[in-house]
Amino acid sequence: MNQVGNGRGCEGLNRRLLAKSLSEIENRQRIPETHEGLIIAFTGSPGVGKSCLIDRLIYQWSTTKTIAVLAVDPTSPLSGGALLGDRIRMTVLDEPELGKQVYFRSVATRESSGSVPSIVGDLASHLFSEGFDMVVVETVGAGQSEMRCAALANKIIVVEGPSRGDIIQAEKAGLLELADLVVVNKSDLPGASKVAHEIQSSLSLADDAPNIVLVSAQTGEGIEELAEEILSTKSSVKTNRARIRERVLMWHENKLLHRENFDHVIEQISSGEMSFEEGLGALND
Repeated sequence: MNQVGNGRGCEGLNRRLLAKSLSEIENRQRIPETHEGLIIAFTGSPGVGKSCLIDRLIYQWSTTKTIAVLAVDPTSPLSGGALLGDRIRMTVLDEPELGKQVYFRSVATRESSGSVPSIVGDLASHLFSEGFDMVVVETVGAGQSEMRCAALANKIIVVEGPSRGDIIQAEKAGLLELADLVVVNKSDLPGASKVAHEIQSSLSLADDAPNIVLVSAQTGEGIEELAEEILSTKSSVKTNRARIRERVLMWHENKLLHRENFDHVIEQISSGEMSFEEGLGALND
């Protein structure tokens, strides 16, 4: 086992072997041992700057920690693999020294009903067994399905931008209620402060409302303070409850998806050979 954590760097890590092991886990050819560690999930609408923000934060954390990034990408309709869109925005990987502290992998959403597939939890567990100090998960967008990130993350960071449409989408999905911290990115652009105020107003009735932080991944304003606050922020009772709820739902989803007759029952229902109710009964047998 390659121990790479505790700030010692990843020089001894066999990245090719690690990639192979993760692929086996992703393809369900291997079941990892259970290892726990700090998982931080970043979610938010496309275009709010999640990838650039994570890149800036990793610059801060990687001076003392080893970090694995799991970027959950949409599945390619041709290959079934991840589209790798976020990798090109991770400039920290190009740094000779800091890059040694970071491992990046794109993960396809595949059959998961949520943007964060349940397999991410197994991948994170294996990465912790390899000695990584923390795992950062980036989801593909903001919507009802993003609540699934609560099932595997110790901390949930919701990223917003200076656009009212993004906030409405997040409010409808219930993401703001799940957040351990809300980050309004692009503070250098007009309207960012107004957005932060609107979020504060919408959460004002909650007893354990998350803090709201203004930063700019473009200029670096507030990034160092944000990096420290994320690590020190504690999850609320409300977020912990939601996390357990999503874990239970994920467990049931996995159990259903991996029944041997699942695809057969779907085909029979779609062809009219079996009613929907009969199909549910067959899956519950």
